[in-house]
Amino acid sequence: MFKKILIANRGEIAVRVIRACREMGIRSVAVFSDVDRASLHVRKADEAYPIGPATASESYLNKDKILAVARRSGAEAIHPGYGFLSENASFAQACVDAGIKFIGPTAAAMEAMGSKTRARQAMEKAGVPFVPGSSRGHDFGETHKVAEKIGYPVMLKAAAGGGGKGMRLVRSAAELRSAFDAASSEAKRSFGDDEVYVEKYIENPRHIEMQILSDEHGQTVYLGERECSVQRRHQKVLEECPSPIVSPEMRRQMGDVAVRVAQTAGYTNAGTVEFLVDQQRNFYFLEMNTRLQVEHPVTELVTGLDLVHLQIRIAAGEPLPFQQQNIALRGHAIECRIYAEDPDNNYFPSPGRISLLEIPAGPGIRRDTGIYEGWTVPIDYDPLLAKLIGYGSDRNQAIHRLQRALYEYVVAGIKTNITLFQRILQDADFHAGKLDTGYLERLLSKPAPPPGLDDGMDRTAERERVAALAAGIFATLESAAPKSVNGAAANGAAAPAKPSAWKQAARVEALRNG
Repeated sequence: MFKKILIANRGEIAVRVIRACREMGIRSVAVFSDVDRASLHVRKADEAYPIGPATASESYLNKDKILAVARRSGAEAIHPGYGFLSENASFAQACVDAGIKFIGPTAAAMEAMGSKTRARQAMEKAGVPFVPGSSRGHDFGETHKVAEKIGYPVMLKAAAGGGGKGMRLVRSAAELRSAFDAASSEAKRSFGDDEVYVEKYIENPRHIEMQILSDEHGQTVYLGERECSVQRRHQKVLEECPSPIVSPEMRRQMGDVAVRVAQTAGYTNAGTVEFLVDQQRNFYFLEMNTRLQVEHPVTELVTGLDLVHLQIRIAAGEPLPFQQQNIALRGHAIECRIYAEDPDNNYFPSPGRISLLEIPAGPGIRRDTGIYEGWTVPIDYDPLLAKLIGYGSDRNQAIHRLQRALYEYVVAGIKTNITLFQRILQDADFHAGKLDTGYLERLLSKPAPPPGLDDGMDRTAERERVAALAAGIFATLESAAPKSVNGAAANGAAAPAKPSAWKQAARVEALRNG
């Protein structure tokens, strides 16, 4: 086993990996940019090294600087977390060349699955079902022919894409030219590659992904699915395990396909195979994410497995300690991504100092975070503050535990999207599991309920406390007031006959709750 691991990341995922290292008796090495000097991951690590300015290309994306720290610190392996260099095949290869273990797949497997068109070509050969369309990028003329063949609406997608960039929905031939030019241009700006391919647009699909693990001895297993259909601007905001619509037989079929995808790519370590699911519950391969996912905690809670521990053990050459038949799903878990965003300003980032932090706890609640009270959230990176996860014996209990935890969660000094999750978890369609990738857009197009009425909490106890407080204030004020004599005030004026509004309110609340 490794004695020391460098974590090439920041924020909550860096803290998550550092904690796993400590549990396994492995020393951890953090790296940090100038604005992250006081970050939680720097405080938690055994060692920490500066790697330059806030700009990611000069710090967390700078391969040479990170490898230099690994050599200087004596780290034997590098965990990339997610984002930054986690899916960079050249970095994975550079680690190998430097004699340092990259905790993730090989560069070859990453390259095979990193391009969406190369992945589609490989899956086509392996007989994996995928959305009809082209398996490589075309010029406009060929794209037009493919679109006519599969029928509108179609989606244009960047081959090197992600996060919704280089993606356009085209509903008719008249829209194709401008959409093609815009998608190609955006793909070039975002990824340095203007390759765009076309596929059939599936109306109101669900986005469901399958977690897999592959060791370096040829064994691959699947760990169940995650429902990821609650998205905003093609970005996941809430995930759950298992999916409300996946039956044991559908899970087995999706799992078998996911294992076939991983084995076709020669994949090792943790990975995720993503599917689109249509309204008839047909599923199609979408892409493979060659890293640990943000939403991995919901799988951990339902399977009882620690994915980061297993990632490290696989990288160290250990075989998987279980087989497919040993894996069972128990209960239900839901994750909310808590961002520093302003819901009243179109969810723009809301950096700044956290002046007060009240943390939810209690049964069935897990919170993975990279923040603390007094810390300043920088503007330079993804505004993810924490992941709040609720676990229960069933979906209903997980929802109610999360509602309670969101009610307890206070982050002051900056804006957060906590109210968004309070609204989702109160929504009737969410409770019924009526989800697709357009769900959140539809929900947000409706008028928001008045503040305080959309968090799903039982307000009886709160009303009782308010009533008791009002009665106490009234009693104090009444006893301190000048006494009247025979109905006349002390100053000789007539006593007022008007009843106290506080007293009336307290009596009404007491009667209502009696």
